[in-house]
Amino acid sequence: MKTVILCGGSGTRLWPISRKSTPKQFSKIFNGHSLFEKTIQRNNQLSDDYLMVVNQAQLPKCKEQSTDNTKFLVESIGRNTAPAIAMAAFVSSPEEVLLVLPSDHLIKDMDIYKECVLEAKNLAQKGHLVTFGIKAAYPETGYGYIEANGEDVISFKEKPDAQTALEYVKSGKYFWNSGMFCFKAGVFLDELKKHSPEIFEACKLASESISSTDTEIELTQQMMEKIPADSIDYAVMEKSDNVKVVPSFFHWSDLGSFDSLYEELEKDQNQNTSASNHYQVESKNNLILSDKRVIATFNVEDLIIVDTDDALLIGKRGQSQQVKELMLAVTHDHPELAK
Repeated sequence: MKTVILCGGSGTRLWPISRKSTPKQFSKIFNGHSLFEKTIQRNNQLSDDYLMVVNQAQLPKCKEQSTDNTKFLVESIGRNTAPAIAMAAFVSSPEEVLLVLPSDHLIKDMDIYKECVLEAKNLAQKGHLVTFGIKAAYPETGYGYIEANGEDVISFKEKPDAQTALEYVKSGKYFWNSGMFCFKAGVFLDELKKHSPEIFEACKLASESISSTDTEIELTQQMMEKIPADSIDYAVMEKSDNVKVVPSFFHWSDLGSFDSLYEELEKDQNQNTSASNHYQVESKNNLILSDKRVIATFNVEDLIIVDTDDALLIGKRGQSQQVKELMLAVTHDHPELAK
């Protein structure tokens, strides 16, 4: 089995620690480790063959944090997940099982995770497209959902409103769509050709003219501009009748906001996130991220404080969805702060 890790995305909802060149998956915010490194670590016992799909701007950081036995599929411009995975499949043998993972998710409960991956691998070897459904723990409106009966997928659902999400959770038949997949390279390409032939043909053409070294496979901008952009869900998974789901009960988070990040980080006795350079008096429930300057707080609670070399973010916990809007306003006047 080959592990394909998708390293794209800029993580704008975690600005200013997440930038275009150093998005959230490469930020070492978990005891000196990044989400990308943790993704590699938890899969080392399952596969020793890695293919990183990464854009040109993030390649140096990706290489710096990668291990041996790694190849890099380098995109000049992003085309979403369907073309990224298609190119990974084209440079693999048709019978090879691909475990396709985002690089920016946090997963715990390793024993359960490994069981789920091995179950997915077994289904993939039987010729199915496999997705991982995370048991919906609460009515989240920011995720897509999978309606399932056992391992059989009934339907994929878009991000719901609050009432619909509540109904999904109450029914017990719905799972969060994790964005993790497993299938044979050839099976995926067959389904892509059937359901999104334009993407298939453009990727096939690009695969026939790529340049590569022992460790890098480069996709030029001229090649990639001809490939339609689409997600794997829209291009294949929602259209195919050959999809299975592995109901997954391990702890999972896509860390899409500072609020979700706060829930995952270690806390002190006052429920402030642990930071050796944070000093406080009567301060509680604060997210503090700074690895350089001392941060001192008094009589404050439920704040988000993120200090970097060139930007300081201060906001209210529970409202971190506004960070993206704020980032766009800041970087409009200071474009260097987006890089």
